[in-house]
Amino acid sequence: MPAKKAHCDCIKTIKPVRDAFDVINGKWKLPIIISVGVGNDRFTDILESIPGITPKVLAKELKDLEQHLLVIRTVIDDYPVKITYQLAQYADTLTPIIYSLKDWGLNHRKKVMDRE
Repeated sequence: MPAKKAHCDCIKTIKPVRDAFDVINGKWKLPIIISVGVGNDRFTDILESIPGITPKVLAKELKDLEQHLLVIRTVIDDYPVKITYQLAQYADTLTPIIYSLKDWGLNHRKKVMDRE
């Protein structure tokens, strides 16, 4: 029966990892979270801080992150209307993951470059 237990343990890991990737997966979600997290709170500031992203994609991804409770969109009723974005407190749970990915990426880049 050890093979059955290993299968169950694998499934218990795969499902929540897949759920996490469903939220932060893609080319733009983590860069947006990082940009907002360092203080870029206006749409144009976020747009300018992420090379290659288009306004249409940024708008879509911000809405998606808002639906997943990671970004808070605030409309300030003034003239002209001002819209700001900030990370929700819940997004702080991603901070250690982002730094772990950063460290892994730096180490991986070094390992690949040293191999050549």
